[in-house]
Amino acid sequence: MAEEKAIFAGGCFWCMVKPFDQMPGIKQVISGYTGGHVPNPTYEEVCSGTTGHTEAVEITFDPAVISYQQLVEIYWQQTDPTDAFGQFADRGDSYRPVIYYATPEQKEVAEASKERLQASGRFKEPIVTSIEPAQAFYPAEAYHQDFYRKNPEHYDAYSEGSGRKGFIRNHWNA
Repeated sequence: MAEEKAIFAGGCFWCMVKPFDQMPGIKQVISGYTGGHVPNPTYEEVCSGTTGHTEAVEITFDPAVISYQQLVEIYWQQTDPTDAFGQFADRGDSYRPVIYYATPEQKEVAEASKERLQASGRFKEPIVTSIEPAQAFYPAEAYHQDFYRKNPEHYDAYSEGSGRKGFIRNHWNA
């Protein structure tokens, strides 16, 4: 059974794990950092804005069970694709929305999906999520992994308080 990886940045990585984690065919979802110029950055370094990294999730999946296309569609429904400067309450480059592609096929799927979303008219503003080549991915500290499971009350309060849950309800009929 072949496995593939997908990397998505959509604001706080805590909120990007749960939507993928419980889907059939998902082997693992890791919170971490990518896209920067500092090897093995810490959370504090990334938050300082000096490393160039974004908070992201690396998803290991079985493409025979769930396709990369399906993952991209799930991704769109977790983010505000019209906000290039962060997501919800989280602002700055480390929270910008990015689809990181590992192969030419992933790039093609992501770009076509972005074009369809723009053409759908679901959003009045342009779809500005960046599509960029994958770079080194560094897992975040252990306390960030599976945050929604380890700290469900904090996770739920953060997801609601940040505006993410309301946005998803309003735009995706979740």
